[in-house]
Amino acid sequence: MYKKGKVAPQGYFPSVRIKIITEGSHSGLVRRFRKPLLGVILTGSSNLPPSAYIMKFEFSAGGIVFKKEKGEILFLLSKHSQNKSWGFPKGLIGDSDKNESKEETAIREVKEETGVEASIVKVLGTTVYWYQWDGERVKKNVTYYLMECLSYDFNKRDHEMEEVGWFEVDKVEERLSFDVDKKLWRDILHEIKMITGF
Repeated sequence: MYKKGKVAPQGYFPSVRIKIITEGSHSGLVRRFRKPLLGVILTGSSNLPPSAYIMKFEFSAGGIVFKKEKGEILFLLSKHSQNKSWGFPKGLIGDSDKNESKEETAIREVKEETGVEASIVKVLGTTVYWYQWDGERVKKNVTYYLMECLSYDFNKRDHEMEEVGWFEVDKVEERLSFDVDKKLWRDILHEIKMITGF
């Protein structure tokens, strides 16, 4: 439960208070809510610019996909066509279907972004990070699943990804662009080794 006067996390918005927004609620402080949390409006005294007072939440799902080839285990990475960053395929939950589950999102996004058909082996973990978009501060939560490749055709991916490829386990971390993904990879690597047997 969020109560009036709750202070935002220290280090992000000093001396700033939060107003909760949920689906179907456009104004006022929401004290109790069961609907999806969409964001918060920050109010109170602060030296932050006006653009810093709006904060949203995003929830995504993605796949860390592997395939076995000639006795090796290879992992799937994709390069974004706009920011040129390398990472694991992922996307917004419910982006095309509001009733879509996290698992369904992960499978769909892997296929759309890379052309890879894959099945889920197990959930691995979640990354959390912040970014700025159109003057809004966004907190993004991404749940990742270990997935095994069933078939693939990179030519059937959408235009969002400029490049897609399979990488040996010792090449994955150095190819990843963002520290949050590198840390996730290090944290789950032992578990992946136990499951895949490489």
